[in-house]
Amino acid sequence: MILVTGATGLVGRHLIAELSKSKIAFKAGFRNTAKIEEVRQFLFAYFDGFTEENWQTIHWVSCDINDIPELENAFKNITHVYHCAGYISYDVSEKNYQKLRKINIEGTANVVNMALKFSVEKLVHVSSIAALGSAPKNQQITEESARDENSLTDNYAITKFGAEMEVWRASQEGLNVAIVNPGVIIGAGNWDVGSCKIFTKVNKGLKFTIPLTTGFVAVEDVVTALIELMNSNIKNERFILVSENLSFEEVITQIATNLNKPIPTKVIRPWMVKIGWLVQYVGRKIFGTRQQIQKSAIKSAFGQSFYNNEKAKTVLGIDFIPIEKSILRTAHFFKQTNSF
Repeated sequence: MILVTGATGLVGRHLIAELSKSKIAFKAGFRNTAKIEEVRQFLFAYFDGFTEENWQTIHWVSCDINDIPELENAFKNITHVYHCAGYISYDVSEKNYQKLRKINIEGTANVVNMALKFSVEKLVHVSSIAALGSAPKNQQITEESARDENSLTDNYAITKFGAEMEVWRASQEGLNVAIVNPGVIIGAGNWDVGSCKIFTKVNKGLKFTIPLTTGFVAVEDVVTALIELMNSNIKNERFILVSENLSFEEVITQIATNLNKPIPTKVIRPWMVKIGWLVQYVGRKIFGTRQQIQKSAIKSAFGQSFYNNEKAKTVLGIDFIPIEKSILRTAHFFKQTNSF
């Protein structure tokens, strides 16, 4: 039997929709009961042909990855695991950093330990390109690029890297694993969480964009890769999942155009971010307010990172969806589900 951790998240909900087509019952892990109804409404609204029969194949199970007894119950009779649960945040407070570590590193350690205990046949882990660090100027990052922990410029990247270390550790203990490193994921989901928030922010009106160039990928391609990996004999390998390397300026412009919103005309400059960091730093020290700009990440926010997707295309046969097409579909659904 299959277990999907983080089934209510962006990747998780798209994955369980695809798995439901097989008509094979599987477990979908959740932490908040209210999220189940939210996901139900989403699946019926977003996926053409999704039926009550599809919904009934999903066996929801409480699965807090930091609750060992709960996790142990979720793992009963499980043979394959998609580990999609994780926490995304760029708040630099110590409290938030500890939460990132608790969920991304300790939570992943709990999942792989349970997989070893229950003799799971295979685990596929959803990581991020953030865990790959950077490459020398003008060089593409591949699955074989050297890992430089000093190039992990924010707490999220550090904890996703740490999560991968737990997965590789489990592989040394006999667990068959595979890791995917998606870029910024474009797709419909909870509009207030993760990369989906980009659409919400553009809808509310953005005046500035950032020149950062990075990898982007459609959520459908992530799901395709996950299932392909799980059903293959591939083990102990990673795959970069990036459709295109684009600047945020390009992506936000496309989103604004499809949402019929004004296109931001101003680009944030490094000195603006430095001033913002200083103001937030003083506020955090004196008044205890949130600091969302991390000093070590200022330089990376204006960098250019290029990711090579040849391995996923060649080995997994992924024909990546153009980001323009993914934005078009996501924006269309956003307009259907949000009042203006």
